[in-house]
Amino acid sequence: MQFIPLDSAQQLAKIKQSPAPVVIFKHNTTCPISKGVHRGLEQDGSELGNTPVYLLDLMAHRDLSDAVAEQFQIPHESPQILVIKNGGCTYSESMLHISAAATAEALQD
Repeated sequence: MQFIPLDSAQQLAKIKQSPAPVVIFKHNTTCPISKGVHRGLEQDGSELGNTPVYLLDLMAHRDLSDAVAEQFQIPHESPQILVIKNGGCTYSESMLHISAAATAEALQD
């Protein structure tokens, strides 16, 4: 699976307007839990099919993380995975509860 770096407000605006579902993975590059979740998503990412998966590096882009929390009205957590559909967040999970299988299921709902 290829992660798409999420590093601009313009990208976030496009994600919000996307007609197709999109996944955002908020990743803390210094956190061992986040690193483990990242590895798990890389290994099992094929379960997400062709859904774009954006990686938001929280250490480099805290401002974007704050914007995600505000725009989608979800509390900030780390690591965190979000499914964005029709301009809103329809699924959010954090920490060790994150899995490609659960995210794939949320994409189908």
